[in-house]
Amino acid sequence: MAMVKQLIGLCVASLLWVSAATGQTREDDFVVANVLAIVYHEMGHALIDILNLPVFGQEEDAADVLSVLLIHDLYEEEAAAGIIYDAAFGFLGESQENEPALWDVHGPDLQRYYTMICLFYGANPDARAALAEELQLPEERAETCVEEFELAYDSWGPVLDEITAAEPGASMLLDGARDDLIGGLMVDEVAALNEDFLLPTPLVFRIEACGEANGFYDPGTREIIICSELDPYLRSLADF
Repeated sequence: MAMVKQLIGLCVASLLWVSAATGQTREDDFVVANVLAIVYHEMGHALIDILNLPVFGQEEDAADVLSVLLIHDLYEEEAAAGIIYDAAFGFLGESQENEPALWDVHGPDLQRYYTMICLFYGANPDARAALAEELQLPEERAETCVEEFELAYDSWGPVLDEITAAEPGASMLLDGARDDLIGGLMVDEVAALNEDFLLPTPLVFRIEACGEANGFYDPGTREIIICSELDPYLRSLADF
């Protein structure tokens, strides 16, 4: 637990420069980054369903991997690093809030923290060595991160190539947009995803109150649900 608290201290310090760069508050940046990571994770579930992709292992792990790959691919280096800092910090916060549910389909939050950092570092180790060191990625894990990233990219890369749009489309739709931070984010995000990707069947992103702080993919309706309760919950994790 002492190591986790030390890591949280490092992350809090690192988040300050991200807020200064965007003009948003630190908490706003934290909420945005974690919602983006959740959206990309749920995109993984959606693509597995829509494209009927094979999954060897836990589907939740495959979705976590896609989230990191999209952050790496879709953002410039400084923005991507800021998102990874905040999203990894979200896993750290949840690891303090909740006991590991080893029966769950999701991996333990602290393990997801290290895997996120490892994959991101492995994508560009020369540029991201300082990030990995600051977030205390163990040397034993760092040694395998380039290979882990290459395997992940060899797996997801052809899938992303298949749906890359030759020109902007409209296969992704937004329902329930609100005049708040998450609502504004999702308006911009769905528009940006339609610039980059074209799906063979429509995918709806819905913002709604769920009674819990969560995000999930519903294969019955082919919708990604982003719960409005995420905003206050994520702010509570950022308040150390």
